[in-house]
Amino acid sequence: MSRGNHESDVMNKMYGFEGEVKSKYTTQMAEFFTEIFDYLPLCHLINQKIFVCHGGLFKEDNVTMDDIRNTDRVRQPPEEGIMCELLWSDPQYSNGVSASKRGVGCQFGPDITRQFCEANNLEYVVRHAFFFPTLSHEVKPEGYEVHHEGKCITVFSAPNYCDTMGNKGAFITIKGDDLTPRFTSFTAVEHPSVSIS
Repeated sequence: MSRGNHESDVMNKMYGFEGEVKSKYTTQMAEFFTEIFDYLPLCHLINQKIFVCHGGLFKEDNVTMDDIRNTDRVRQPPEEGIMCELLWSDPQYSNGVSASKRGVGCQFGPDITRQFCEANNLEYVVRHAFFFPTLSHEVKPEGYEVHHEGKCITVFSAPNYCDTMGNKGAFITIKGDDLTPRFTSFTAVEHPSVSIS
């Protein structure tokens, strides 16, 4: 498990998580969640060859694994820099780096992904994002998308997003030293019946 862009104090307040926790539990519990989120890792390396993060890559050239390891993650996300971009950046079709349409992070092209992988001896990047805002403004029907000539994969694990999108969710399986991603798509199950007294 790693930290995504919603694991922050601002996003917890904006999208209702904090309010829900306070209403069901206590203010102290909501504060505890915020503290726990600060300690989640920003990314992972699988077999030293597959880079996994929520958002994506960077505005700056030549970011290394050491740069990422040396980033202070035990804090609220800043509005720019490595931590911000790991949480918020998205792939784009064209080469280069562009300003993000979301106002935070950046959009990065196939050349950026290729350079990052080559410089860090990686096979590919996996993003576990909740939707694909830059390559299309819709959830992918199968729950994943392979872009940047196979060097960048986005996985979306929430089937039937917001109970309206009708999409599948997906996950990737990596077996041992074989770094070939195996995709499994799945559909949503019905919500359990809940009665409010």
